[in-house]
Amino acid sequence: MTKSEYMDMYDVVGIAMEVHRLLGRGLAEQVNQEAFAIEMNLRKMDVEREKKLQLRYKNVTLEKTYVADFFYKGIVIEFKSVDEIIPDHRAQLFNYMRIARQNRGVLFNFGERHLHTERYLFQPEDDDFVLLTHENYMQYISD
Repeated sequence: MTKSEYMDMYDVVGIAMEVHRLLGRGLAEQVNQEAFAIEMNLRKMDVEREKKLQLRYKNVTLEKTYVADFFYKGIVIEFKSVDEIIPDHRAQLFNYMRIARQNRGVLFNFGERHLHTERYLFQPEDDDFVLLTHENYMQYISD
């Protein structure tokens, strides 16, 4: 991941923080999504809302589709408004990242007192997802 790609994730987190600061916690996911889309548009950031994802099997597109909350510059963005994030929420984001063939994803939970944010990097060569933290993110940034 380049520094620019990381900064795109950073910008997305900042926008979600603004939404959480103004609306508070516990509102429906759709309310936070709408406010996030408004904020992205105000900042002239071209975001795709409710991005339809389709999976292929042996060169055939499967009928089953998935819908990611947002897609911005190769970042899959998922919103929740729950008491706490559980493994199923992460699995949903990871599946969307795989299906979309994108290596960056952000999971937000607007249901907690403070906005809960998890930034992930998918490493397909290891089939592994890495939680990016303040302590480790620099080791994943290339020049």
